[in-house]
Amino acid sequence: MKPPIEKLYKFLKLEVERGFDDRAVHGGLRTILPSWEAEARAAELPNVLVQAVTARLRDYHQLTPASREEILAGLWKRVQRSAGEPVPELIRKSETPPETLPATLPETTDPSKPAWEAAWDQPDPPASPPASAEMLSDVETAPAVETAPAVETAPAVETAPAGETAPAGETAPAGETAPAGETAPVPPPAPPVSPEPETRPSSGRRASSAKSYPIPPIVSPEEAAALSASLQVISGIGPKIAERLEGLGIHTLGDALYFFPRRYEDYSRLEPINRLRYGQVVTVIGTVESALVRPVRGGRKLVEALISDGSGAIRATWFNQPWLADQLRSAETISLSGKIEQYLGRLVMNGPEWEAVDSRNLHTQRIVPIYPLTGQISQKWLRGKIKEIVDYWAGRVREPLPEILLEAASLMPISTALRQIHYPDSDEDLRAARHRLAFDEVFALQLKLHLQRREWTDRAAQRFEISDELLESWLAGLPFELTGAQQAAVSDLRVDLDSRRPMNRLLQGDVGSGKTVVAALALGIVVAAGAQTAVMAPTGILAEQHYHNLKRLLASEGGLLQPEQVRLLVGSTPETEKAAIREGLDSGWLKLVIGTHALLEPNILFRDLQMIVIDEQHRFGVRQRAVLREKGRDTHLLVMTATPIPRSLALTVYGDLDLSVMDEMPPGRQEIGTYILRPVERERAYTLIKRQVASGRQSFIIYPLVEEGANGDAMAAVEEHARLRKEIFPNLTLGLLHGRLGGDEKEDTMRRFRDGEVDVLVSTSVVEVGVDIPNATVMVVEGANRFGLAQLHQFRGRIGRGAEKSYCLLIPDEDDALENERLQAMVETNDGFVLAERDLAQRGPGEFLGVRQSGYSGLKLASITDVRLIEKARRFAQEVFERDPDLSHPDHALLGEQIAMIWDPGEGDVS
Repeated sequence: MKPPIEKLYKFLKLEVERGFDDRAVHGGLRTILPSWEAEARAAELPNVLVQAVTARLRDYHQLTPASREEILAGLWKRVQRSAGEPVPELIRKSETPPETLPATLPETTDPSKPAWEAAWDQPDPPASPPASAEMLSDVETAPAVETAPAVETAPAVETAPAGETAPAGETAPAGETAPAGETAPVPPPAPPVSPEPETRPSSGRRASSAKSYPIPPIVSPEEAAALSASLQVISGIGPKIAERLEGLGIHTLGDALYFFPRRYEDYSRLEPINRLRYGQVVTVIGTVESALVRPVRGGRKLVEALISDGSGAIRATWFNQPWLADQLRSAETISLSGKIEQYLGRLVMNGPEWEAVDSRNLHTQRIVPIYPLTGQISQKWLRGKIKEIVDYWAGRVREPLPEILLEAASLMPISTALRQIHYPDSDEDLRAARHRLAFDEVFALQLKLHLQRREWTDRAAQRFEISDELLESWLAGLPFELTGAQQAAVSDLRVDLDSRRPMNRLLQGDVGSGKTVVAALALGIVVAAGAQTAVMAPTGILAEQHYHNLKRLLASEGGLLQPEQVRLLVGSTPETEKAAIREGLDSGWLKLVIGTHALLEPNILFRDLQMIVIDEQHRFGVRQRAVLREKGRDTHLLVMTATPIPRSLALTVYGDLDLSVMDEMPPGRQEIGTYILRPVERERAYTLIKRQVASGRQSFIIYPLVEEGANGDAMAAVEEHARLRKEIFPNLTLGLLHGRLGGDEKEDTMRRFRDGEVDVLVSTSVVEVGVDIPNATVMVVEGANRFGLAQLHQFRGRIGRGAEKSYCLLIPDEDDALENERLQAMVETNDGFVLAERDLAQRGPGEFLGVRQSGYSGLKLASITDVRLIEKARRFAQEVFERDPDLSHPDHALLGEQIAMIWDPGEGDVS
């Protein structure tokens, strides 16, 4: 075994021998993660394996012994599958019965409390002995399904596929093709359809407005653990098919249950043929009068069938599926579901779903799921296989939420939700299932945020206080008066710094709202006490801008610091200066360093780092922020963004941060006139630029690409810079800025533009943040339809910083892009918060943020814009956390696993 695997085996084996008490290692298994992860990555273990180990062990201490046993069982199976070498079994089966959860919680006796809250006031049940470990070593060859009583047998294996040509020597189940290149194995008895669970006594507290669903029986850990078994335990799925399914992210039975349809077709409406109308999506039932195969152009074959129901007849066709003719003739009476189309004046159905009327109606006469597909996997085949899995295994998913919470939140049980999300009985049931599963996602996210927040706020931090008199004297020295929003933000920061706990605050404000001054005042409070501070920015341009501003505010004549105690550290800083900065930080002489990623270098060490400010924080990954934070000890953290964050996003991705909002602009900032120009009106933009430059102003022109691509479908900065300089602005000085330039070239270009040596800056989106040029009055954005609202608003924020009227001109690629919703929104408002809400609704959180937040894996069903759902989940998560902050109550044993499902492992927090 590789050393990291061997080391993990020793730790876990000792943990098993100790009865899962989380004392195999001093401080618990989670304490081994940092060093083990580093060794595992150095040994080049698969990333998915490293993430699985860190995800399972990070919250291991919060679980009950029975849940710990399950976690280690599933984890070690993952290790065995992913290690790429023989790995010994960790545990052998024993006879000790597993621990089970109580069926219900006690009724409340306190009428002043919600029933589900008061249940935790009851005494805990007696502790049961640790459950025995069962690694399910034979789960992939002999799953529990073989011992269950058969209720339904597998559908007959037929030779005719549907939807694609069946390769020679291969059969296709139930009128459907098996994926090409593989012969389906001889099927053992299929998993039986699990009968609807009996309703066990309920406390009767479910909201009367919600539909009542039976509470399923409690599932044993052994049954739940079997959900991690390979898909190859299902008849008809061999190694090749399993490999193709892995391309869809389906590795295990559990993955299949959570592989949700991307949409649905409602074939539940039955219509007689003589009442059909063009464009309807319906189901008809009739007799197959004829079915024949005839050749068509291109060497293809067409199956044509005539179906009648006594009221009329309709023709149905299928391309390149000649075997269907025999199937249709043998079926006699069938149901057809699809869209009614027209050919030569007659109504037809092209490629409809069909099945015999005595079948189990998977594909017709109901709301039919449509799944994402990959090559050589067809819709009908995948639908049938997922139905087999759902029928049996949905009832084996353990309910992570207490029954009292299900009732209080009017939620469908998880097993019912999984059945209904795949094969809904009605629109109402489908909505309820989506709501339940979406609630789970947001609820787990909120619990994780509460856990993170507590972990951070439980620490002690150094206090930094400032008297009102001293603060007033500082403010009096500023050349301007703070806005009300700035004063409120300063007040928040003062409270944080004097609270004895680490600050963990997000300061958000629109472009030009004055965040830097607020941050400077907080930094001043810390450095006045003799401690060190650091400011990290995503680009050298922005870092240099902060350096000059902060040096002016904190180290001018008579300031808190000497000029030499404020330094700039970027990638292009000469090595001699870097050495001096390292020495000054290590000795404690330097009090404020402003830099880029260069601050993260291992040899950058602080003597007493007490506060960190991170600007445009979404440009940094979680690991990068954590590396800088670890250079101090319980360091105060202030993160800033000029991208206004919608409320729903603030409640989720940034839910563990305290929030200060600066929604007020300093006096004197003029509203920027924003206009959309057709591409043929580009000359108007050039004329405006010439006129503004003649008046001593400067301009930006932004392009979506650096260089023209192979398809030439968008204008690019390099080519357009050459054309503009030669043909349009031969008498002006043009600069070029894009991400492929070296650091020195970028810095030189920006310095020249800032100093007025460049009239027009041709650039890509690299100027989105960090450029403060008060003399710039024109922003032209080419290919504007290619950018999101947040980006367009940031571009516009680069101008209008002086006293002169400014103009933002948006030019889409084509005339038909003039109606682009983002562009119209830019014309309608200058309010960044309004634009942020619209941008989030249009593009989702990942695109809105520019890069996906590490530690946040996204949501399958929940919408990040659904504030009502988020607030509902947040409310219940808060109440659970207040009652049981360690999630140690038996009813919360599975919540740690639920958190791991939604949280991207190995990345830490989102702050």
